[in-house]
Amino acid sequence: MLNLLERFTKFEEDDIQVQYHPSSQCPTQVFQFEDYGRGLGAPTVVPPVEPEPWYPFQTRINFEVVELVLEAALTHQQTDWLFDLIRRTKSEQFTLRNRKDVRDTWDAASFKLTPFVKEEVVVPFQGDDKTFQLFHRSIWDWAVDLLQDPQVGPHFVFDAERLSKFNSDKFVWFIHEPWTANAFWEYQSQIPSDAKPLAFILYTDKAKLLSFGRVKGYPVVARCANLPVAIRNGEGLGGGCVVGWLPIVKEDKKHSGKPVYVNFKNAVWHQSFLKILACLALLSKFGSAIKCWDDIIRIFYLIILILSADYEEQSVMALIHGLMGKFPCPICFVPRDELSKTSNIYPLRTSAGAKALRVQARDSESLHDVDNSFDTMENTDVHRALSHDKLHFNDGGLFSDHLWAELQKWIESSGRQAAVQIDSSCISSFHSFPHWRNLNHFDQVTSISFSDGMKYEDISKETHNVFHQDQDSEAYLLLRCIRSYVEFNTYASLDIHTEDTIKDGRKALENLTQLMDKYIEDTLDLIDKLWNFPKKHLSAHLFDDIEAKGVTQNYNTKLNKKMHGPLKDAYQDHTNFKNFAEQLSCLNAQKLSLLDASDLPEIDSETELMTDGLHFSLGSPQAMQSFADVEASKTGNPAFIQFRIKLNEFLNHAFNANNIPFPNGRRIQLAADDTNHSQITEYQFLKVNYESLVDWRVSADYLRCSPMFHGLPRYDFVILQTEVSVIFAQLLMVFTCMVGDVQYPIMLTLPYDQPVGAHPRKDKDLDFWRVKAKPQ
Repeated sequence: MLNLLERFTKFEEDDIQVQYHPSSQCPTQVFQFEDYGRGLGAPTVVPPVEPEPWYPFQTRINFEVVELVLEAALTHQQTDWLFDLIRRTKSEQFTLRNRKDVRDTWDAASFKLTPFVKEEVVVPFQGDDKTFQLFHRSIWDWAVDLLQDPQVGPHFVFDAERLSKFNSDKFVWFIHEPWTANAFWEYQSQIPSDAKPLAFILYTDKAKLLSFGRVKGYPVVARCANLPVAIRNGEGLGGGCVVGWLPIVKEDKKHSGKPVYVNFKNAVWHQSFLKILACLALLSKFGSAIKCWDDIIRIFYLIILILSADYEEQSVMALIHGLMGKFPCPICFVPRDELSKTSNIYPLRTSAGAKALRVQARDSESLHDVDNSFDTMENTDVHRALSHDKLHFNDGGLFSDHLWAELQKWIESSGRQAAVQIDSSCISSFHSFPHWRNLNHFDQVTSISFSDGMKYEDISKETHNVFHQDQDSEAYLLLRCIRSYVEFNTYASLDIHTEDTIKDGRKALENLTQLMDKYIEDTLDLIDKLWNFPKKHLSAHLFDDIEAKGVTQNYNTKLNKKMHGPLKDAYQDHTNFKNFAEQLSCLNAQKLSLLDASDLPEIDSETELMTDGLHFSLGSPQAMQSFADVEASKTGNPAFIQFRIKLNEFLNHAFNANNIPFPNGRRIQLAADDTNHSQITEYQFLKVNYESLVDWRVSADYLRCSPMFHGLPRYDFVILQTEVSVIFAQLLMVFTCMVGDVQYPIMLTLPYDQPVGAHPRKDKDLDFWRVKAKPQ
């Protein structure tokens, strides 16, 4: 049917086709790129803004002051002192009198949110009942709050979609959000046709609550998979919410490591999680009708679509024995001694199969003698919900613990003098790497280790100039493995996937596997290293997860790790641990947004010059200068020799090429003196808004062109569309100048478009794209 539609209908390149699930009774629609891309299905009607979003605080300033008190963790005495000072002001009425007023108002505010409750979890161990404290809130009530909220509600997506993009010949399928992938579609096909899926993403992991010491917390974070990624992974209403605080079983030296004690700890975890899931279990079987924000009553069936966790947590969730089990993968039945064979295919685990095995023989397939809490959820299969954890499996696993650790050993074995030389070369490479935003730079790398997987992701991109083929062939082969890993990890990180990118990603994984197999074979007698580990094998399931649940940002633990910081701060500010659930409630109340766009924090606080009708703005202006001053201040820089004359030539060419009338009908001839029309203003910051070709949303880049930014020169690189082709270039100067009565923004760049000559072998082996700067 769709092929006939494509044949007899005229489509434009980049048109987006949306095929809705049959239960939605919505016909297939085709959107023009411009209409669809800006919101990716976001509602066009802006919900009304709450006139007093600080309620039940009597005034806005009451809310903001108490927010500061909570953030700064002021003592009772400091809070009262602050209020005494504020009451002296006359500009706005301040009605709070003491900490009791604060506590009473926070209590009132907490009724706008789902509260925490405390329950006891009792688990028998060797004839004694052990009692633990569990804090949790109703995930269902939290979801209903979102469904009924006029700000968040319009952003919900209730029906599965199959998306495709027209490439001038045919529509090409692509996925990004969970509802565009297979699992969401399959689940909607299993529930009544008049019902809607409500899908949850759950994350859990232990978090250190003190920088020094052993105090840990055990948060459970929920997100709603029906909300767009910008909201779901954001920090405001609709973002991640702490819904549970699991008990931690202390190690008992007398029993530690014994199967009966391991089973006991797993039983505590699952009986605790059973209470968290209790509010969802029946609703997953029979559904529930909810009157939503738009006064429409919808029937929802619930599913745990995604479980986001590291390997240790996944082993607990799946109730497998982990590293020591005969079958250590929580997804399939790969034998322990075949973990390195990522190209092999093994039978998949299922919740139904695991339940049957536990009844027959608890330990036959590396399963714990414990009932799984997720079995209470209809249509939720824990083994399908478990998802690839890019942060711990790739960045903080395959690379950091194995490829990077292996490279460090090669450097160490090279001898002290060689190691110093290699380290200097590596550091030089790191220093020369462009200082892009969100990219870590390091003063020392080869002998250092981190606990942050995100830093390893940046190291993997910058390590290449360490060994050479003719000197250390095995170490050079390891560099090729690292380069292949970066390609594989890049595919794992994409925000949009098509059939082709998934195919290419699988091929990149296959190439990585082949290179690593060759390296393992070549170094078998040289290095004592165990390569048969679960995180290497788990990459085999990555692209199955992408097809089933969308791109990895839907389940990357990196997002939830960021919530550990506020939890740690809250614990350190309020050390009475027994009241920690109360503090969590305050933290959520504190996030009651003042929904006013003018209050949103600026990413860059420097003054910006907005350009009329254009997609960029300039910031960090410098004092006006004449052309003579510019050329004098840039003495020694060949790019600024005859700067004014070259600018005149450029402007005259640009006016001619674009049919712009010359001022007074005469060619442009900017003078070198200090007259008003012969001065320029330099800017050291450039903000560019653009429509991303990756996810078709409006994105922003922040570029620097500064001789001193945080103690170092920074002249960022850009990609330019020239009359001939697309090229790389480096910013040299961003400025405005007056031509007639019009101020024109211009940037001077150094093009990297010169022929590079013969490519060395390393370029081919490591897939480098070499560029060369034009002589200045």
